[in-house]
Amino acid sequence: MSEEQITVREALKHGDFSTKLSAVVMGAGMLGHRQIAKGILVLVTEVAFLVYMLGRGFHDLVMIPSLGTETYHKNWNEALQAFEYLDGDDSQQILLAGVVVLFGVAAIVALWILQMRHSYRLQRQIKEGEDVPTLRQDLKNLLDGNLHITLMTLPCIGILIFNVVPLVYMISMAFTTYSKEGEHLVLFDWDGLNQFVRVLNMDGNIGQQFWGVLAWTVIWAIFATFLNYILGMALALLINRKETKGKAFWRFCFVLSIAVPQFVTLMIMNIMLQPSGAVNVLLMNAGLISDPIPFWTDAMLARITIIVINIWVGIPYTMLQVTGILQNIPAELYEAAKMDGAGPVRIFFKITLPYMLFVTMPYLITSFVSNINNFNVIYLLSGGGPTRVGDTAGQTDLLVTWLYKLTIDQQYYNLGAVIGILTFVILTAITLVTYRNSSSYKNEEAFM
Repeated sequence: MSEEQITVREALKHGDFSTKLSAVVMGAGMLGHRQIAKGILVLVTEVAFLVYMLGRGFHDLVMIPSLGTETYHKNWNEALQAFEYLDGDDSQQILLAGVVVLFGVAAIVALWILQMRHSYRLQRQIKEGEDVPTLRQDLKNLLDGNLHITLMTLPCIGILIFNVVPLVYMISMAFTTYSKEGEHLVLFDWDGLNQFVRVLNMDGNIGQQFWGVLAWTVIWAIFATFLNYILGMALALLINRKETKGKAFWRFCFVLSIAVPQFVTLMIMNIMLQPSGAVNVLLMNAGLISDPIPFWTDAMLARITIIVINIWVGIPYTMLQVTGILQNIPAELYEAAKMDGAGPVRIFFKITLPYMLFVTMPYLITSFVSNINNFNVIYLLSGGGPTRVGDTAGQTDLLVTWLYKLTIDQQYYNLGAVIGILTFVILTAITLVTYRNSSSYKNEEAFM
């Protein structure tokens, strides 16, 4: 019987004394079945966990429902004839400590289940006359048969500590009053779904901002993704034509822009398009305009400018992606189409475009998601301006830049957490629905 088939109930029902004892004293089953080092390690882990829980863990768990009640205050000390400043509760620390304790409890429960199953497995091995592996054999197996466990342990622990725990902590903030509203930056309470209602309510101030920013975010992502894709493909087709001379030179000219860091390009564009920037100065000196063009002060023009600049920045990447794929389309398909009398337009829509979409659909989805979260382009060009939709969001803000302002600039941490959750839900839904309905998913084996 393999370890995966063993259940805790079976171990408790049919296990010997040491196996059953390990339900209370973790590692007892290993100690009783001649795996001393493993048993001691598991026992020490349990003792360390109990010491932590008795010292602070239980207190942190008890504090989670209230998130603290004592405020920072000062008290007059008659003996010292001075005020004493007494520390109060910090809800942020209480919430973080509580999340860590909950993960610790989950980890110890998982360890308890594993050691119970392992103890019963050792019992069965001894009963069937099999040799119990020594510590050296177990360590050797971790570098051989179970090498995948060895290699994946540290990355999984790192993901748990640096990704999962902070993510759960940030999600928890969405259900609290943690913000500058009502002076809840130090001591705050649970707030249920109230912040979600505020954000999704189209009649409220925050709700109007959310739906306005969401609409612009989707419009921006569609234009930024598909214009880059279409124009990048057109450029690649143009350069890839047999009649085009100096293909390498033209590719070099466009790829050269990739060598410049994106933030440098965006900052230069921002400066050049200011009212006193190079573009307006040159146009006015040439007599083409009398007043500066309001690239960053007119909302509609700012949005169009951002899309155009993103095209300039993004087309070279798409061109490189498409060029490699174009060169791998079977030449026989084109030859057969020409023999059947198909023209260039028909060949493009029947062969080139379907093949491109089949291969690049995952890339398109990734680009769409990246553009929804494209913080650099918006923040470095317009800063979310020129004017605000409401109290907190600008007319060119995306959800990600609005989230940044809500948390870093304006200290609406609970609203920021709600926006982050909703952004994740929206992106997940778009990604799953789009990919599962694409030919890349439905027909993974081959095209045509």
